[in-house]
Amino acid sequence: MYKSIIRPLLFKMNAEQAHHFTFKTIKSTFKIPGVQALVNARFGSLPGKQKEVMGLTFKNPIGLAAGFDKDAKLYNELAAFGFGFIEVGTLTPKPQDGNPKPRLFRLVEDEAVINRMGFNNGGLELAKERLKAKKTDLIIGGNIGKNKVTPNELATDDYLKGVDALHDVVDYFVVNVSSPNTPGLRELQEKGPLMELLAAVQKRNEELGAKPLLLKIAPDLTDGQLDDIVEIINELNLSGVVATNTTISREGLKADKAKVEAIGAGGLSGKILRERSTEVIKYLRQRLNPEIAIIAVGGVFKGADAKEKLDAGADLVQVWTGFLYEGPAMVRRMLRSL
Repeated sequence: MYKSIIRPLLFKMNAEQAHHFTFKTIKSTFKIPGVQALVNARFGSLPGKQKEVMGLTFKNPIGLAAGFDKDAKLYNELAAFGFGFIEVGTLTPKPQDGNPKPRLFRLVEDEAVINRMGFNNGGLELAKERLKAKKTDLIIGGNIGKNKVTPNELATDDYLKGVDALHDVVDYFVVNVSSPNTPGLRELQEKGPLMELLAAVQKRNEELGAKPLLLKIAPDLTDGQLDDIVEIINELNLSGVVATNTTISREGLKADKAKVEAIGAGGLSGKILRERSTEVIKYLRQRLNPEIAIIAVGGVFKGADAKEKLDAGADLVQVWTGFLYEGPAMVRRMLRSL
């Protein structure tokens, strides 16, 4: 039903309009008594799929990646769709509008998405209040970033504000320095700035009562850059790494080249990213300390994709673009094959 009726209707809207329409529809529908229980019965998680990672008990290993529920507006309702965990954000200290619209584009031929959202969100404090109203027992992660107006030399302050604000309302943190849509952000992935940033964030996290702290990285890093990141993660004893964010590459796309060029800049996600993401996961697993967790994201649409990531060394898997194309039955269908 989703692919034959609902998705074609949603795809008649532009991608961002469809996203907001979906949010409003789910939010309003779930206010009807019994709807959430019905959805959970049809699409919810399966028993016996729990997994212990980073000292946390996940209902199952399939999570919803950051970027879908940026402002923690829908996580209580999304819990009924089978996810083992949900990551909210990316959240910045101050509210910001993000980049000019249009900024979200589908490449249907590739089952892919290009986005240049630019960390659009309502800020840490609003999200914190929503997270205080948590009704689900799911693990919730907080993905934190810096405001666009904050220069890189002051970026650490923004990430510390993220830890301070969300420490009591999330179960783990992800430091996002890998989005291609905030000017200069990926420069923070370089060894010197990254070591300084993560050391400060880890220190604050430990002062408040240590929660798992992970780093989200780009798929476009060289082996040398990945080696630097491995060294930093091992040295600081971070809890894990999220691999990978979107790519700035456009290689291998089926979509018309002129169409892709007309869309312009942005991070590419979807099936096209599956192979590179898995390569990065294998590379990291061979070099990271064995207790450091890997959350895999990139090109996961089917159970076989998730199994590929887990076999490559990932402990958990996240979806985003796949959920858009596959629909609400996606997670349960994947879990049946794991």
